[in-house]
Amino acid sequence: MKASDSNLNQSQIEQHVVDRCKKGDVRAFRELYNAYAAAMYNICVRMTGNTTDAEDTLQEAFIQVHKNIHKLERDSSVSAWIKRVVVNHCLNNLRKKKVYFEDVEEVEVEETSGIDEADFAWTVTAIKSAIHGLPHGYRTVLNLYLFEEYSHREIATMLGISESTVKTQYMRAKEKVRQIVKQQNVTR
Repeated sequence: MKASDSNLNQSQIEQHVVDRCKKGDVRAFRELYNAYAAAMYNICVRMTGNTTDAEDTLQEAFIQVHKNIHKLERDSSVSAWIKRVVVNHCLNNLRKKKVYFEDVEEVEVEETSGIDEADFAWTVTAIKSAIHGLPHGYRTVLNLYLFEEYSHREIATMLGISESTVKTQYMRAKEKVRQIVKQQNVTR
């Protein structure tokens, strides 16, 4: 079997599950939930910063998926649609908490040079900890750009801020992660 045949079959399977969901099949929705919940939970944890908010946000997002599954167009990507619902719920959660996104004028932000990244113990745990330690605004922009692969323009639209603000927040977030990891290594 070719890889493209496998992808086609996966797409057909997803569409069959969605069709069953649209007809009110509860088991089909459970299949959909089981297929995507773990990945969407990881997005929620990264975006909200804690497991309690992540669990609540995931639940709310899947309730919306269930209510609006009939709106999913036949040729649309199921995973992309669910991801968009989840990310929007995460952003709404942050807005409720009044997360502040520092608005800036056009500012050129250069990455700090002279940092010898080889000196740092760039472990997954250290980086995750550093990202978790970021202010909400920085963490949100960093997560949307690095992990969810949205463009600066898309992030600006989602957050209602300027593209230059997104770029600045992203650059500052990266620098702050470097500083936190560097500090963690100094204290070890």
